[in-house]
Amino acid sequence: MSEHKANRSIEDVQNSEDTRRIGIDRVGIKSIRHPMLFRQRDGALQATVAVFDMTVNLSHEQKGTHMSRFVEILNEELSELDIRTFPQVIADMTARLEAERGFIETRFPFFVRKKAPVTSASSWLDYEVTLTGEWIEGVAKLWLKVVVPVTSLCPCSKKISDYGAHNQRSHVTLTVRSEELFWVEDLIELVERQASSQIYGLLKRADEKYVTERAYNNPKFVEDIVRDIANDLNQRVDILYYKLETENFESIHNHSAYAVIEKSRQVGVK
Repeated sequence: MSEHKANRSIEDVQNSEDTRRIGIDRVGIKSIRHPMLFRQRDGALQATVAVFDMTVNLSHEQKGTHMSRFVEILNEELSELDIRTFPQVIADMTARLEAERGFIETRFPFFVRKKAPVTSASSWLDYEVTLTGEWIEGVAKLWLKVVVPVTSLCPCSKKISDYGAHNQRSHVTLTVRSEELFWVEDLIELVERQASSQIYGLLKRADEKYVTERAYNNPKFVEDIVRDIANDLNQRVDILYYKLETENFESIHNHSAYAVIEKSRQVGVK
């Protein structure tokens, strides 16, 4: 018996009518791991392993959604992921599930090949990326989030100390929704420009000297980092929304320093 005939002979419980008349906002699959090739800014494909959440809305008269279709879509359309075509994937999923609204979120590590500032020693550095897409009433919305590790050096410590100043590793988390295309690398570079210093996977002695002195000559509070990055973001008229968070993992305290700036504007408003 063919698969098509077999499916026709088995009752489709999901398509039966539900009498409670209560719609569901989101239903689907969550936290499924999937190997993926992610399109970089230079056009190359980077292999990674992503975690996906895929959901749609469910009308009040339908008993259940077709869970297997999410996995089919994942295997058929998301083995390669390109930010430029991601909205169409969500639109196709929503149509295939016979829904009005669709949602896909994927989280994965993204690696950048970096050269040390003096010796040019090459190494990989990883960043946490989240790509979120939503399809509502024929309109796609896309959010790109990246967690960027950087170094910050305390201006107060530098000012009051006779020798040196304390510094710490920091995580800058930037979420952006824009009318124009934003690559992951764009967000990373935007953040790293405003840190006391970038972080590298591999440093020789000459590089370590440079990074240490770079941070010392560029001290920043957690407030300075978010304000300086926000100032750059505010120059971009294509950005519809951003949320910018900085957490300093303090080296002389048992707590973190934290700051956040969140801003949005309406489409078409410059």
